[in-house]
Amino acid sequence: MKLKTLGLAAATALILSLPAMAEELVIGTNGKPGNPRVTGAEMFGALLEQASGGKFTVKVAHSATLGDDRQMLKSVRLGTMHMTVNSDGPVAEIVPDLNAFGLPYLFTSLPQAWAVLDGEIGDSIAAKLDEKGYVVLSWWDNGLRKITHTSKPITHPDDIKGMKIRTPQSQVTIDAFTALGANPAPLAFSELPAALQSGVFEGQENPLANIYSSKLHELTPYIAKSNHKYEMAPILASKRWWSKLSDEDKAMIQDAMDAATWYNRGVFLIADSELEQKLIEEGAKLNEVDVDAFKAATAGVYEKWEGEIGDIVPRIQEAANAAAGN
Repeated sequence: MKLKTLGLAAATALILSLPAMAEELVIGTNGKPGNPRVTGAEMFGALLEQASGGKFTVKVAHSATLGDDRQMLKSVRLGTMHMTVNSDGPVAEIVPDLNAFGLPYLFTSLPQAWAVLDGEIGDSIAAKLDEKGYVVLSWWDNGLRKITHTSKPITHPDDIKGMKIRTPQSQVTIDAFTALGANPAPLAFSELPAALQSGVFEGQENPLANIYSSKLHELTPYIAKSNHKYEMAPILASKRWWSKLSDEDKAMIQDAMDAATWYNRGVFLIADSELEQKLIEEGAKLNEVDVDAFKAATAGVYEKWEGEIGDIVPRIQEAANAAAGN
């Protein structure tokens, strides 16, 4: 009996001396390695692991390995995935107000967009997503978008009449390019390189950071600096998972996410100035566009969306103007 007692005590001491098993959190994204969605998620993971003393680790499931944006949203809602760095188009299918952020030429700078996202309008959209089973941990960046083409520069809307252009899964983006006279079609980002190589599309639109990290300039070397719209990347957590966490763990995760947010936003902020020269050195041809002509051609998109989602459109215009100091 004495030996058994000593054995149990020794085993208990050994168990207590072992480090606790870390809880692995999974965050899914369609970005490829090097994309700011991926590097931002990796930064979040490193910060959280350090802050938690190893209690949490983060697995970044990149390149849509756990499904496209819509599939990841479903997994997060069901609680089978902890978090996703998603796209505003698919999330706007859940809360249509989010479409307002993608209206053409709404924002002229990234800090202007951040001010609106981090304010009352962003909070109101987050509250609506909470009702649908999602916790908004942050609004990451997906940049000001440029138009690329396989064989010619684009300077005026006339240059894209009839153009077969890939867009993200975003109806407001499709509407803008339809207004410009193009033939837009949505496609998952992970499938874009193959579609360009096969000739399904003549071009696409993305921020320089995404273009460079996915080497899209090797397929579509003509890059028009159109800055025609802004996109964010919402970071959504499963409400089912989040509600089970302690307040201490929630605060620790949120702090790490807040720090990673400024890393992600900073990457996009400096990308346009730093990547232009790199792209030119690698054979890309960048050009300015007739912004006034693009604005005039897409003005009707505002009217259409105000009819669909109501006063969020003038409200976001007012907030954007205020953030710009107008």
